Amino acid sequence: MNSVMTLSIFAILYLCAVAYLGFRGYKATQTTADYLVAGRKAHPVVMALSYGATFISTSAIVGFGGAAAVYGMGVLWLTVFNIFVGIFIAFVVFGKRTRRMGLHLQANTFPELLGRRFNSRFIQAACALIILVFMPLYASAVLIGIARYIESTFMVDFAVAVTVSSLVVAAYVIAGGLKGVMYTDALQGGIMFVGMIILIFYTYAQLGGVVDAHKKLDVIPADTAAQWEAALPEVRAAAPAGLEDAALLGWFAGVAEELKKTAAMDDAQKAAFFEKLPEAKAVGGILKAHPELVNQLVIAKLSKSGFQGWTRMPKKDSPMLYTLITSLVMGVGLGVLAQPQLAVRFMTVKSDQELHRAVLVGSVFILSMTGVAFTAGALSNAWFLMPEHGGKVALASVPGGNIDSIIPAFINGALPKWFGLLFMLTLLSAAMSTLSSQFHTMGTAIGRDFFEKGLMGSKAGAGTVLITRLGIVLGLVATVVLCFVLPEGIIAAATAIFFGLCAAAFLPAYAGALFWKGMTRAGAVASICMGFLFGFFWITFIQMPKTTLPAILSNYLLGKPTLLPEPVFGIHWNWVEALFVALPVSAVVAVVVSLATKRESDEHLALCFGGIGRKHAK
Repeated sequence: MNSVMTLSIFAILYLCAVAYLGFRGYKATQTTADYLVAGRKAHPVVMALSYGATFISTSAIVGFGGAAAVYGMGVLWLTVFNIFVGIFIAFVVFGKRTRRMGLHLQANTFPELLGRRFNSRFIQAACALIILVFMPLYASAVLIGIARYIESTFMVDFAVAVTVSSLVVAAYVIAGGLKGVMYTDALQGGIMFVGMIILIFYTYAQLGGVVDAHKKLDVIPADTAAQWEAALPEVRAAAPAGLEDAALLGWFAGVAEELKKTAAMDDAQKAAFFEKLPEAKAVGGILKAHPELVNQLVIAKLSKSGFQGWTRMPKKDSPMLYTLITSLVMGVGLGVLAQPQLAVRFMTVKSDQELHRAVLVGSVFILSMTGVAFTAGALSNAWFLMPEHGGKVALASVPGGNIDSIIPAFINGALPKWFGLLFMLTLLSAAMSTLSSQFHTMGTAIGRDFFEKGLMGSKAGAGTVLITRLGIVLGLVATVVLCFVLPEGIIAAATAIFFGLCAAAFLPAYAGALFWKGMTRAGAVASICMGFLFGFFWITFIQMPKTTLPAILSNYLLGKPTLLPEPVFGIHWNWVEALFVALPVSAVVAVVVSLATKRESDEHLALCFGGIGRKHAK
């Protein structure tokens, strides 16, 4: 009761602070530029924290933290990519040109920047449409992350957690625009930083220090193998006659998997099941006598995909390695460059020098967020395996093996109650900071890119802000609906899908717009359309689905989850992230079509690139 009261006090204070900053944003918003790009006068620290807090959501902490509990320390390569690509390359290389060109062309959104660079309302509207269709998927993953934590911590209904969280965010985004978003992001980023530093400190303290923690994690697979050897005589006795020892684990795992189905059966169904599969009773008895064998079953299942331990990379040419490198690490690491809600942050500062000042703050923030989350996720296996904590690895310790539940379960079980309360605010901050930017981006896609400057071609006016606010409401509704229809374990997968599609559709056109005068309107249109369509096709029909969601259409039309179940030219293409195929295709199309078509007029190019020179650095 005291814990609930304490958290309630913290939550009230937090919401009051958010409301105050949102109100400040509302009062400071006088023009459309204020609402869309914070008046281009944001402080570099505020901008860096807003960028980082927008980038790092519950998806990174809960979703990818849970993924690290499965894939291990190899996920930390994503942290390296996030700092090098998502901060240094994004700020210094792309950020400077984005700020200068955006200012020179008076572009206030990412689609508007591309639309004005290529003198195309169609490009602006097409980019906005992609955002409107797919950003709710990413936003729902973020919202699910915080809702699941609230649900497990306070025993609050999932629907209530989703509804309340989304309404709180929408309130200050609708009122304060990007100024309100960035003010609150800075506060939320500070809370996130403190929470994650405390998390890594307590994680190592629970496991005996840095060295002991990693040693424990390293020996877990060997320990579970020894447990299997101890139970092997009983397994031999239950197994069919003539089955070799090498095949025993596979047989045992298969029967154990079938045995799980009895949980949803009535007595008559169970009787029929055991009559059909009598050896299941013996397997069930062995599991009751040796519950630690669950760990061996989990590790054996992971090993089929290439798992070699949480401190080692997966086996060469294995499905797990393909997924880890192409999806979790490089897919998200490269995909960050073309995120519309992040690119617009570069337009909010008044000089290149302020972008440079923001690099250090952004790098430290990203390191403390992703580095801590991924390390804690992997180390959670060592904590869950302790007899007093259940004696099972992380994936076996949460209901249904839902990876999205691992981090909340670890926090609530391993760390002091007061930290659970603080971490609640950390996750709330992570979710709200990202959701606010996503809702704002979806709103501007409708208000600015469709209503005012896109296909509608309306004149600027007060109506833009009004339509943008209505667009935020529509984005919120779509996001909330998806929260109730998406499958479990979707957080990391949905994030990777959105990042990959954004990179495939936007990155070649975005890079060409900033760095290549020879990039034509036709080249940009072809690149955006081909990148999006090819990426969507790959995710839907080629790539082995990480959840049931992408496989629905393929199974319905083709009767199977992928068109390429076997390796082609020695490569398991069905385990390669769409980004790695769709992005090169999009880039090649951009170059070929641009070389074959007439580029924009010299006058227009002079207008676009006139703001790129050194004299425009300030």
